[in-house]
Formats: sequence, C-alpha cells, structure tokens
Amino acid sequence: MTVTDNDALVGRTLDQRYVIHERIARGGMASVYRATDLRLDRTVAVKVLHPHSPVDGTPGHFVREAKSSAKLNHRGIVSVYDQGIDGDTTYLVMEYVPGRTLRDVLRDEAPMAPRRALSYLESVLLALAAAHDGQVIHRDIKPENVLISTTGEIKLADFGLARATDAESKTEGVLVGTVSYLAPEIITHQGADPRSDVYACGAMLYEMLTGSKPHVASSPIAVAHMHVNEDVSPPSLSQPGIPPYLDALVLRAMARDRAKRPPDARVLLHQVRQVQAALSAGLADDPELTQDLHPGTGPTPPDLPSFGPVGSAGEPTVAVFAGGAEPTTAFTAGGQKPAPTPRPVEATSSPRKRRGPILLLLAITTMVCAGWLGWYVAIGRFDPVPNLITLSKSEAIKTAEAAGFKTELAPSQYSEVVQKGSVIATDPEPGSRLLPEDVISLTLSKGKERYEIPDLRGRTLEEATTILGGLNLNVGELTEAFSDSVAKDQIIKSPSHKSGDLVKRDTPVDLQVSKGPKPITIDSYVGKMADAAKKALEALGFKVSLAEAFSEKISSGTVISQNPASGIGYRGDTISITKSKGPERITLPDFSGMTEAQIKAALEPLGLKLNASRNPFSGPDAKVRYQSPSAGAKVKRGSTVTVFLS
Repeated sequence: MTVTDNDALVGRTLDQRYVIHERIARGGMASVYRATDLRLDRTVAVKVLHPHSPVDGTPGHFVREAKSSAKLNHRGIVSVYDQGIDGDTTYLVMEYVPGRTLRDVLRDEAPMAPRRALSYLESVLLALAAAHDGQVIHRDIKPENVLISTTGEIKLADFGLARATDAESKTEGVLVGTVSYLAPEIITHQGADPRSDVYACGAMLYEMLTGSKPHVASSPIAVAHMHVNEDVSPPSLSQPGIPPYLDALVLRAMARDRAKRPPDARVLLHQVRQVQAALSAGLADDPELTQDLHPGTGPTPPDLPSFGPVGSAGEPTVAVFAGGAEPTTAFTAGGQKPAPTPRPVEATSSPRKRRGPILLLLAITTMVCAGWLGWYVAIGRFDPVPNLITLSKSEAIKTAEAAGFKTELAPSQYSEVVQKGSVIATDPEPGSRLLPEDVISLTLSKGKERYEIPDLRGRTLEEATTILGGLNLNVGELTEAFSDSVAKDQIIKSPSHKSGDLVKRDTPVDLQVSKGPKPITIDSYVGKMADAAKKALEALGFKVSLAEAFSEKISSGTVISQNPASGIGYRGDTISITKSKGPERITLPDFSGMTEAQIKAALEPLGLKLNASRNPFSGPDAKVRYQSPSAGAKVKRGSTVTVFLS
C-alpha cells in the first residue's frame, strides 16, 4: 500500500462497505479515518496500517488488536467492530468517538487541579481494570489514547500493543510504545505486565498535575535512560500545594522497582479513590494515608541494562538470608539450586563426633520447620481478598463466599463511574490477605450523586439559600429584574436551571431577584385626542377609565381632564380621562298656541332666553303665532328664542 501517508484514501470504499471521509488522526503505525458503514448506516472510525510500519507492521498486528479489544466488553473501552484487508490496505473498524483526547485537554488546562486530574485518571483506570481483569495489558497508555466524547464520556483506545498477561511480552531489539510513559522493564526488554500500565498511568497523572512530563531530556534515548536510572521527583516540587499523599500516589505508581507498584489497575483505582476522599475532606495532609501509599525506602534497584535485551543468563542471582548471617540458600534466575557445600567433617568413631551430622540434620530440620511455621503464621494461613470492585451486590457476595470469606455492607456512597448497586470499594482492599471466614466490608454505589433543582419562585433570598444548602447545592450568580407578578426581594427564577433539573452536588444555582414592578412615568394627555391617549396609556400597561362631558371650550373628542395627570405609576394602575363631547345643544320645543307665561316657564330650565313681541291690540291671553328659531332647531344654552304673540 502506498497511499496512506496522505489523504489519497479519502473517498475510497473499503470492501464495498466503509466509505472513507477524512483523516482524523495519524500515528507512527497507522492513520485513523472517519467513515460510514454502508451496511449498518452508522459513522465509524477506520484505522489503516501504514506501509513498512516500524513495529510489527503486519496484518497480524491488527488481528491481535482486534482480538485484544474484542475480548473486552466495557463501556470505557473503544469497541472494535471489524477487521479486514482490501487489496494492499489492512484496516480495523472501531467505534467512532467524536470529541477530543486527553492530550487536547492537557494543552488547554494543564496543570490541572488535583481533583480534576484524578477524575480523568479514575475513568481511565476503570477501563484499564477491565482489561487487566481480562488478562490483557495495554502497553501504550498515554494521553493520546484517552478519548473524551462530546458528552464527557471517557474511553480508552488503541490496544495495538496489547498482550495477554500470560503470553510472552518481551520485544527483542525494538522499543515499543511512547517513551515518556514507558516503564523501565519495557525499555530494558524485561517484559511487561499490568504494573507497566500502572507506571504509564502514574506518568499521565504527573503530567496532568504539573503540566510537564515526569522525565524531560534532549532526546528519546535520554528520556528512556532517565526512566531506567532515575526516580521521578514528587509533583509538588513543580506545583506547590499538592498534598503529600498525592505525591506518594504518583511516586508509588512510578516506582522503578515494579514490585513496589500497585499490582494492577484495580488496586491503583482503589488508591486513587482513597486520595479523592482525602481531597474531598479538604485534608492538607493525611500522614497515615501518605505512609500507606509511599513506595517505601527500601534498597534502590540496581541500574537496569540500558536498552538491549536481557537473557536469563544476564539476570542477577537472588539470595535468601536468615537474619544477618551468610546466605543459607541461593537461587539463580534459572531457578536451579546450587549444590550445597558443607564443611568437611573428620571421620571418627567417637560417639560425640558421630552425633555431629545428626545434630546438624536436626538443626536444619528445625530451621526448615521454623521457617515453614513462620511462613504459615505470617502468610500461609491467610487468603487473598478477591477483587470485587464493580461487581453487583449479589455477585460480590457470591464471589467472596466462594473464596471463603463473609461479607457485610458498609454505608453506600455515590459514584460517578460505578453503576448503582455495584461495589465501589472493599475493606480491606483487593489483594490484601485475610483469615478464612473473616469479613469483607462492601461499599455499594448509590449511583451518580444528583439533586433536583427546587421551585424557588416567590421565595426570599434567605429562604432560597437555606433550601439550596439543604440539597447540597450553592447559590450562584445573583441578578435583579423588574417583575409585575413577583414582589420585591423575592426570587423570580433561576436563569441557569429549570425546576426539576438533576444536577451534581455543590452545583451553583443562579438566581434572579425581583425589584418589584417597573415604575412608569405618567404623561399628561389633556388637550390631546382622547382615543389616542387611551391607546398610549394602555400600551404602557395602564388601565384606562374613560368618561365623557360637554365642554363649551374644549372641542369634541379631546381630553378635558386626566387623573392622575403626571407622576409615577405601575403596570395595572388605573388612569381616568374625561373626553369632551363639545358644547351642549338644546332642541327647541314647539311653542305654538302657548302664552308668554307658559313659554317663560318652558325656557327657564333649558337655560334659554325669551324675546317676546305682540300685537298692540292683543290682550293678556295672546298666543304664539310663530317662533324663531323654529321648533326642533338645536341651539346653545343661553341662546335667545324670539316669539310673536297675538
């Protein structure tokens, strides 16, 4: 294959099924592309082997990765769906995880706060523990292989260097993995085991805490030499404020002598949770925890061979001493016991001298029995505590009983990573030794710790603070706003959450506090058109009471008066306005046949004046012959009505 060093694969369909869209990552052995699985109509990641890959660059490498990942069923491990060869293209089809890597997070956030760094490591260890439980070691733990989805889910990827823990894991002549995270035993070709992954996790934690790799040098060879020959410095030297027990956790995970490291990811996970608990309690130091986690001050392991393979012939002899005396037994790396070399004994027929060998034999027998008894009392009579972490309650009890132990339940605790009802911790921890029938205390998960956002509308700030505190929540940002429906100094709503939302402990809840109704300036509309004034006032939120009245001075349709005419009001207040009907008009009655006295009596209540003229020959009973204005005419109050009487 000659096209994987660029984007020539883009647009190609592998095995008439996987359409390649874009390259999303490139490593030393392979590139990863986003693709579409035409058969299942889903987005996948396709990993394509580079030609002439420097490490195990054969189809068998991908087959091994596929098998290593396929045997692991854990939500924290990237799933492998398929593996195949299309012409000269060897590929692996995996779960597509949109988002970013821990390396991206380190670029943006390192150095991280201890609790945040440990939360990332906890998720990695949950996945890695599943691999170790499945007898698989990863061998290439690094930030680039920790994927963080857009929903915050953390997954461990790239089991390309994985091996079964019971398989031969030495690599002759070629150094595999990323040198900044390689354990000394891998660099010196002495074989990898789960403790090699633990070392890499410790290196990642160091980098998250300090923003720098644990060993920094001018070349990869120099870095590898430091891994083999130099102990890592406590992270607190680079980042003051890191507690001693967290320093101890890093130093233990990165101990050059792998015998001093946690035996696997499951045990390291338990230790991480111990440190998390101390941090949550706000402890600046916990001497007992620090002492438990510290790798110890035992003899420093001798410098390991630089970078060449080490055969059994090159391994040192291991001697077993009794007290401070000379070695009593010596074994080579091959496991063969050298021939004993007792001092010569003179041949004699003396009974005293004949008892010498017998006494020596008795002494040796006594020593052996004493050694066996000591071993039995100190070790042999104890059984190892099984790993019950992440098992359901019933599974954990069954497993513990099968191992000969009893169980009891400790108070349950919340966990962001272990599902409800499963074990998150045991006391004593996995790998510890107990007498048969001793009790293992199980701590079960209560699931993710979530609290429901309460309805705080109408509460005072003091009441809201008390309610949130009782739910392990905090008051966040406070803002103020006018409200026509919520009284002043009472809570209107939470801008950050809805009532009923489920959130984590200590989540800050923003609150909006009412300033009461919004004040509105009242303008005077006297002399303006009443209908327009009514619309304007209602648009501001006022209610309008409209009345009408005659006015001799104010034209019809115009506002005569307004109450209140000015000042400050609030939405919903009522404003009264009086609308002019113009001057009042009176309809004249018909005065025909009426006497002057009758006409005066009719005009007076109407506010009209009378101008009467008569025939000089008419008497007091003269009647109206005509009137002006005529009957039915409309006249202003105060007008004069003229009549002629005869």
